[in-house]
Amino acid sequence: MKHTAFKELHEKAGAKMVEFAGFYMPIQYEGLIREHLAVRESVGVFDVSHMGEVWVYGPKAEEFVQWVTSNDVKALFDGKVQYSCFPNGKGGIVDDLLVYRFNQEKYLLVINAANIEKDWNWLVDKAKERGLEPGKDIVNVSDDISQLAIQGPNALKAMQKLTDEAVVDMEYYTFKVLNFGGVNDVIFSTTGYTGAGGCEIYFENQHAEKIWKRVFEAGEEFDIKPIGLGARDTLRLEMGFCLYGNDITDSTSPLEAGLGWITKLNDNNNFIDKDFLLKQKEEGLKRRLRGFEMIDKGIPRPHYEILSKDGNLIGEVTSGTMSPSLGKAIGMGYVSSEFAGFDNDIFIRIRNKLLKAKIVKIPFYKS
Repeated sequence: MKHTAFKELHEKAGAKMVEFAGFYMPIQYEGLIREHLAVRESVGVFDVSHMGEVWVYGPKAEEFVQWVTSNDVKALFDGKVQYSCFPNGKGGIVDDLLVYRFNQEKYLLVINAANIEKDWNWLVDKAKERGLEPGKDIVNVSDDISQLAIQGPNALKAMQKLTDEAVVDMEYYTFKVLNFGGVNDVIFSTTGYTGAGGCEIYFENQHAEKIWKRVFEAGEEFDIKPIGLGARDTLRLEMGFCLYGNDITDSTSPLEAGLGWITKLNDNNNFIDKDFLLKQKEEGLKRRLRGFEMIDKGIPRPHYEILSKDGNLIGEVTSGTMSPSLGKAIGMGYVSSEFAGFDNDIFIRIRNKLLKAKIVKIPFYKS
């Protein structure tokens, strides 16, 4: 089992450690609800060093990233980040990812921990087809990079103490390369997976302990806390953000998943599966990913059946939890299009009981 450069710091902080995506990771420290609310109300720090990073270099870089991702890479400018996905050529999704544009010949792809090997092998195959050389034009640096997500309404105010460059007013989904906490060449981006604001920082493993210490010193006045993966999941679900392996998979299309906004089907954006997705859009979707709130008392979990009021099977839950911010049970799942209207009543089979829920628009939580 792999571990990040922060393993001993997690253990020292009293984290409950578990296996996650092949890594030894903190699931919680003081408790999920307390950690969740710390991020919503102030600032918390996630170790997300298990995520993968792949560089794409050279004169074919832009064309390659445009081909393998669904969003329009040509809309990016230097210092801009883009959410996207890798269509798999069969109507599904290899992974979702972030695309960082440094310049026209230098991109960073940030991928999910559980998919690093799969994504890398897939990218290598596609790179060879497009005339790029693995190890030179595309390089997997996942084992060399540490990453912290510092999230919450006070995150940027706290982190401003650690750099001379202005970061508190950075636009959402942009990044800078700067000196941070006395470490040069840190990638500082205003992205996140919580909907609470904040940043993610990338740096070489050797600086992990130094940066961890300085981040917590800078956030002390805001009662900064380390946050485990348990709260990361409840925070992202309150925002309706997809989790790969649950809400999106190799057998779900980005259109079905409500990711049409990152699936640019315009004439000048050619990418894998574009023709399939154009046809799917024209013919109409057979199912849609929808958010729902429980009306009856019960917590939905992945793979629970979704039924109509007549008791017919119409879908399946992909994610579900008791929302700490809202005090109610929420979930997402794929529902047959004819039953997918907002405010429609549906039923979730929980322990052989049909419990009532209502389809709602996401995000569930609105700050």
